[in-house]
Amino acid sequence: MIQTRTFLLSFVFFVFTFSVVVAQTAKSPVTNCTIKSNTTCEDCLKIVSCLWCISSQKCIDYPVNSVLPSHSVCPLSDARWGLCWMNFQILIITISVIAGVIVIAIFVCCFCCCKCENIGSKRSEERMENQASLRKFRHEERKAEMKQRHDEMRLKYGLKKDNQYSRFENS
Repeated sequence: MIQTRTFLLSFVFFVFTFSVVVAQTAKSPVTNCTIKSNTTCEDCLKIVSCLWCISSQKCIDYPVNSVLPSHSVCPLSDARWGLCWMNFQILIITISVIAGVIVIAIFVCCFCCCKCENIGSKRSEERMENQASLRKFRHEERKAEMKQRHDEMRLKYGLKKDNQYSRFENS
């Protein structure tokens, strides 16, 4: 229950962050981020391509050639992008935990599906074997009944004797 709630909150957070970034992209003109240095984090992050470094109070262009900003540009714990209250370390940890939970959930689902499928096939095999044995039993019963009726008819008409050729001897 707690993991589901955490996952949902993280998902809502990422959707919110994505919508904020899209909204900022739509309304912010392309400008130089260094103009926003020595201002506030909120002013800097109004431009989507900017990265705010708390330790140096500088607004810098996000280093797009690498996924994460290098330590020489700004330490991860001091780097802010998108939202002023969330640093890159928290972002990396959150994404890693969510990815791990998703991978584990996929493995658990696959395991459960395979296990349930095997249980179902064993049940169906047992059911089919039971039906086959029941059909065989009924067939043997019908065969015995038919043999008994045929023997009764043979006795009634005098056709059943120890020797099959005995009825030809008297003629």
